[in-house]
Amino acid sequence: MKSIYLFIYFIHQCYSAGIMDHVIYAVNCGGEAHTDVNGIRYRKDYLKAGITSDYGRNSFISRVAKEDMILYQTERYDLQSFSYEIDVIDDGDYVLWLKFAEVWFNAPNMKVFQILLNDEHSVIDELDIFAKAGRSTAHDEYIPFQIKNGRLVLKSRSSSYSGKLKVTFEKLDGKDNPKINGLVIWKGSIDQIPKLLPVVEPETPEVPTELEDEDETPAKAAQVKRSLKPSGPKVVDPYTEDQSSSLMPLLIAIAAVIPVIFCLCRF
Repeated sequence: MKSIYLFIYFIHQCYSAGIMDHVIYAVNCGGEAHTDVNGIRYRKDYLKAGITSDYGRNSFISRVAKEDMILYQTERYDLQSFSYEIDVIDDGDYVLWLKFAEVWFNAPNMKVFQILLNDEHSVIDELDIFAKAGRSTAHDEYIPFQIKNGRLVLKSRSSSYSGKLKVTFEKLDGKDNPKINGLVIWKGSIDQIPKLLPVVEPETPEVPTELEDEDETPAKAAQVKRSLKPSGPKVVDPYTEDQSSSLMPLLIAIAAVIPVIFCLCRF
């Protein structure tokens, strides 16, 4: 049994090492260091700009393993805007992997903000976390980009690049503060990234058998006894008239025979 546990541990360590080969940068925004179930090691958030919050600890976050809820329960936000600056030097294909969970609002169109890359590329023009996932539900965004020959390429548009990636979360007029729960710079493709658990649709409650029968009863008109009022004058049933008149000839015959029999008996 001990050898099985050692084998599983070895496999997990190899898998984790393979995962971390893709991770250039990972931070648990507004929170402490954390290693998730996939082996990704998130550093403690040391950013000075913005405000940290762990209000999300009051919420159970769906779509994520219980051990990793902390990644969506802590956050960094600002009343206007804030940025993370990350050193990314090598050329290659990358993914900006962003983690969110709405734990304050109960409706869409309240917290809506913009995300920029290096001040020149609009990653997401209007992100509404609640509209995307609802309340207390993990939601990840994946934005592929490329660094090549001193250029940053995003959505077929390129700009000059000097080795530092700047991710900015910016407030929109009339909307609530921008925020982020977790941030990862992944080297590789989106297909290689471990995804969130699938969304669980609420089950439709089954209708009790008694209620189903009650619903079907009106359709079975042939089985329903109805007390209908007659239409028009009552018709006399010919089979219900007095039948005493049909017995009269027989009675007369019997009355006539009785005296004859009496007389014969006297002789």
